[in-house]
Amino acid sequence: MTKRAELENAYRATSYRVFLPAGSFELRIDAACPALAEWLAGRGETGFAIITACNPGGERADAGRNAERQSALECDLLEGNYEPYAAENVADSGDWPVEESCFVPDIALEDALALAEDYGQNAIVWGGADGIPRLAWTEDIE
Repeated sequence: MTKRAELENAYRATSYRVFLPAGSFELRIDAACPALAEWLAGRGETGFAIITACNPGGERADAGRNAERQSALECDLLEGNYEPYAAENVADSGDWPVEESCFVPDIALEDALALAEDYGQNAIVWGGADGIPRLAWTEDIE
């Protein structure tokens, strides 16, 4: 199995929890979330991304380093005039640490990918106004 296939399997076996003013939502890759779509529509948002700075390159980093990197990502988002909301990535298997992440409404796919690449990430979760989360890769991983 290629590295990309292994990573895709891992990312699909993960719940992406987002914490919004309307409540928390548990997202899965390629699965519709009508409540998220409704929240996005109510705000006039055209899309979203879920980005983390934790565990760059899919390699475990210690909790302190992950917290430092995540804090820097949040600062970059705020400085870019985005409104990040708390989120976390939770592996189904429980053998990977919960990763803090940011749910970012109204961010262009290209901008989200560039930011994720700056933090050494392989992929992000991205979706449109339909509220369906999809994987988007930062680079072509074999």
